[in-house]
Amino acid sequence: MELDPLLLSRLQFAWVIAWHILLPAFTVGLASYIAVLEGLNFFTGRDIYLRISSFWIKIFSVSFGMGVVSGIVMPFQFGTNWSRYSDATANVLSPLFAYEGLTAFFLEAAFLGVLLFGRKLVPRWAHFVAALMVAFGTLLSSFWILSANSWMQTPAGYDLIDGRFFPRNWMEIVFNPSFPYRLGHTVVGFYVTTAFVVVGVAAWLIRRGRFVAEGSRMLSMTLWLLTVLVPAQILLGDLHGLNTLHYQPAKLAAIEAHWDTESRAPLNLFAIPDEENETNRYVIQVPLLGSLILAHDINGEIRGLKDFPRDQRPPVAIPFFSFRIMVGIGVLMLVMVAASWWLRWKGTLFTTGWYLRACQWIAPLGFVAVLAGWTTTEVGRQPWTVYGLLRTADSVSPSLTGTDVLISLAGYMVAYLVIFPAGLFIMARFVRKGPDEADDEIEEIESGRPGLPVRALPREEGANRS
Repeated sequence: MELDPLLLSRLQFAWVIAWHILLPAFTVGLASYIAVLEGLNFFTGRDIYLRISSFWIKIFSVSFGMGVVSGIVMPFQFGTNWSRYSDATANVLSPLFAYEGLTAFFLEAAFLGVLLFGRKLVPRWAHFVAALMVAFGTLLSSFWILSANSWMQTPAGYDLIDGRFFPRNWMEIVFNPSFPYRLGHTVVGFYVTTAFVVVGVAAWLIRRGRFVAEGSRMLSMTLWLLTVLVPAQILLGDLHGLNTLHYQPAKLAAIEAHWDTESRAPLNLFAIPDEENETNRYVIQVPLLGSLILAHDINGEIRGLKDFPRDQRPPVAIPFFSFRIMVGIGVLMLVMVAASWWLRWKGTLFTTGWYLRACQWIAPLGFVAVLAGWTTTEVGRQPWTVYGLLRTADSVSPSLTGTDVLISLAGYMVAYLVIFPAGLFIMARFVRKGPDEADDEIEEIESGRPGLPVRALPREEGANRS
């Protein structure tokens, strides 16, 4: 059987970026969280914020290093596996990637050393500034990478000459039609992902009766943040959907497994898409809700996949189910945040065992949601690398053989299956060790009810009270 270099190249890129995206999904939010903690310590002088920040800085250092190692592979793939794509888009995308390196990566690298090793070597204000710069660097990196990806989704500001894209208007290229929505939705998604990791770690510390003051502070402040971020993420997702309806209708039709163009369209909650027969099996749907949610108009028209030639349609089943996984996790997160409001009102946020256990279980689901969202976006863009203009089949390197890709894919699989478990093991050791011991008495922390402070609980006491 002949190996298909196109299919294997797509699998290889998916493997590499699926692992890599887990790191920015964590480090972007964690860098901002550390900056907030450093600021609270600087302006209030309370050591509890210093201990929490030092704890997360150790974990950040490992995840940041893993992100650099796992990300450095991707640029090589553009040359080895996707040379025709690189040749066609280099004039537009190469500067965007270069700006990411020159601004974001250099900024992170310049101040990361101060953040990691400068606690006792520089003034407190300089350490705080270093935290701010590292956080700003991660956001700048997100800005440029998402601008490049968004341009591939909704290309603008270019001239196409002899099969190559040339920049005509850089403002239109950078701020292309889908970029603001994708940037907001992705960055807030990263923040939410990090926040639930913090919540899970905090709940683990509280349940074991270790570093309860630090764990309770982390849990409380992060759940307040999620009170804002989770609803905001749902709103940003809705705005992103409206943008997709306008600029990438075939993608939206695949996400909804919507075959026929119609007004007053239903919403498919569940179905088994049958692409060969252009229909759905075992459908569960809600009448009229499709037009209301997708177009914000109960009479709105939603284009179906049959409006597009078969060779211009994305696969249906993958984005259909990955989108529902992402939305389902988002709903579960909203339920967890709403439950925290009730427990705060009762004054039992830190002592309700079932809730603390649920916080631990939900901690990794943000990463699943990020992967599901990325899968929805990228598979939904097919069969294009540059939407509507450059096909994925025309982007692969012409001299590449299936054997070449299979060998490199096997190497990447082995490398990543060593790097990521090793990094996770090291970060888990930092979590088990916990924050540094306090030099003074354990501080009182806010409870769910004003005026009712909570002190360190005996081991597992918080887990047994509900």
